Amino acid sequence: MKTEVSEFLHSVYFFRELSESPLDELAKSCTRETVEPGDIVFAEGETGDRFYIVISGMIEIWKNFSFPERRKLGEHGAGSLFGEMALVDSLSRSATARAARKSEVYYLTRKDFERIVELYPSVAMTVMRSLSYIIRNSNESFVADLNQRNRELEAAYQKLEAAQVREIANERFSNLGKFSNMILHDLRNPLSVLNGYTRILDSVARDPAQVSEYARRIGVETARLSQLAGELLDYTRGEIRLDMTVSKPSELIDAAVRYVRDRMKSRGIALELRLNSDTSVMVDRDRMIRVLVNILDNARKACATGGTVSVDADQNGEQLTFVVRDDGEGMDERTMEHVFEPFFSRSSSGGTGLGMVIVKSVIEAHGGELFLESSPGNGTVVTVRVPGRIQ
Repeated sequence: MKTEVSEFLHSVYFFRELSESPLDELAKSCTRETVEPGDIVFAEGETGDRFYIVISGMIEIWKNFSFPERRKLGEHGAGSLFGEMALVDSLSRSATARAARKSEVYYLTRKDFERIVELYPSVAMTVMRSLSYIIRNSNESFVADLNQRNRELEAAYQKLEAAQVREIANERFSNLGKFSNMILHDLRNPLSVLNGYTRILDSVARDPAQVSEYARRIGVETARLSQLAGELLDYTRGEIRLDMTVSKPSELIDAAVRYVRDRMKSRGIALELRLNSDTSVMVDRDRMIRVLVNILDNARKACATGGTVSVDADQNGEQLTFVVRDDGEGMDERTMEHVFEPFFSRSSSGGTGLGMVIVKSVIEAHGGELFLESSPGNGTVVTVRVPGRIQ
């Protein structure tokens, strides 16, 4: 016998194919319920033991409703079902259902549904077809939503990537400006010296000893320019490409000292050298010389007039060690934290601010280690260790 409930159920796609008898039995088992706006019909994680049909109003379905990252999955109006998976499994609810506004619903318990299926087996097939239709639509909706989100993520990623490129470009321009100021200052000094020496050469052309001395000094200043160019290339490339050759520690020290001896001598700084072993090693000769030059020049800048800088070279098994000590002003903790940052320089006598950056990069490229010990007023000790075995 048709009733108001059975007629309503017949209009719902889930039960549209059912005959009158099972439909009447379902109608008898349905319970009507009123839900106020904001009421939770069921919560995510609860055991599902009934499903619902919306008579009027609006029910929202939420994922992670109790958390900040909650997301609304959908809305159900009159004639829609929700919580229908409770008919076929006893798993926990996968989402939360909440009334968006005052709503009227019918609900049917799984116990009553199983009883009706025993009486009318055809109900099971009808429900399976309807569930399949719901799941298919849900999958299509999920895929469409996922595609939309992927498009939004791709657009956001492209914007982020473009912003990152702009930020990197701005940082490079900023660094280029800093570097330009430093490098131009350092280039001006050796260029001025070279210009002066070439002028003097004319006046001492008949004195071989003087010519030889000024030629040596020109060579030293030219080497300084070459070192500055090398540091710039290594920094801009962002990597160190080693050119390994056989060298002796004494050769490395002698070559490095040639670059700094005159400047130390002009300030009365004593340079002490101690070579405990001179076995040939396999290193990038030019870059290891640059490492020692940078460390020695930093020591020179840190020392007061009449100070002392010492260099110790030792080999222990397959390890080559250089220790450079100075009795200069030393560094505080804050300076120590920034000493390996590009363009950081505390000296007032010039420098690219890349010296210790290059030192660290070269040592690490050799598979070695670099250690700093310093404190204000107590000077600085720089220890360099690299593999010293000839391959």
